[in-house]
Amino acid sequence: MDLKGLKFSKAHGLGNDYVIVDESKEIKIVEENKADFSIEVCRRGFSIGADGVIFVTKATTEKGDIRFRIFNGDGSEAEMCGNGIRCFSKFIYDRDIVKKDVINVETLDGIKVVNITSENGISTLFKVDMGLSTFNTREIPMINENNEFLEGKLIVDDEKISLSVISVGNPHAIIFVDNVDKIDLGRLGPAIENHELFPERINVHFVELISNKEIKILTWERGAGYTHACGTGATSSVLIGYKLSKLDNKVLVHLPGGELEVKVYEKEGSLGAFMKGDAQLVFDGKIIQ
Repeated sequence: MDLKGLKFSKAHGLGNDYVIVDESKEIKIVEENKADFSIEVCRRGFSIGADGVIFVTKATTEKGDIRFRIFNGDGSEAEMCGNGIRCFSKFIYDRDIVKKDVINVETLDGIKVVNITSENGISTLFKVDMGLSTFNTREIPMINENNEFLEGKLIVDDEKISLSVISVGNPHAIIFVDNVDKIDLGRLGPAIENHELFPERINVHFVELISNKEIKILTWERGAGYTHACGTGATSSVLIGYKLSKLDNKVLVHLPGGELEVKVYEKEGSLGAFMKGDAQLVFDGKIIQ
């Protein structure tokens, strides 16, 4: 793949890092090789290094201001990404691509509304309406005869684990534990991600309850492995905790890379959530060979 001369930016949301490519300027990244491009540039130690690649593209509907596409480090495309959409929003706001305090962002999971707080023309905080969740196992998807799987038992490496599943545009497995620091993430993360009951794989989160208003999370992301933070994972963890009456409707989430605030709301008989946090643009670069 000839990428010589291609310009990109690097950004992170609580340590969850991404390469950002503005397709309006870098038209050589065409539809059919986004996956290969993502695999190539995400390799740590051998390339730029990132958890994924974000592509800034034109909106395809009248409701959208701009379109967000994200590919994991293994080349798979994700429907939605909480940390990624904050990085995306900072990029398009600070670079004057869309200079609005409220931005309608097209994703594979529909329009996401991002409220931006700024100082002197620079964005500082992002509140994302993550939309409505689903607990329906068919939509997640999970091979299971029940409509929901809440604190159900899953056999992983001959170990019985109690977990719950949810989708907030992408699928998540939530496991409440006494101490996340004692979890063997390198073993359990990929074993659950690739479990035969999850035909499209699943994101995995181990959640420690500090109080009904505060939690600590350890994450293994589908297609990326261990990450310092996961916005959709934080949102999913709070929504599951709220549904199981373990958590209040407003929760501070501690992740290895920092903190997020998640607030649950109810709409049309379903649960949704707002996620609030920052994002940082780290540097701009150019591929020279």
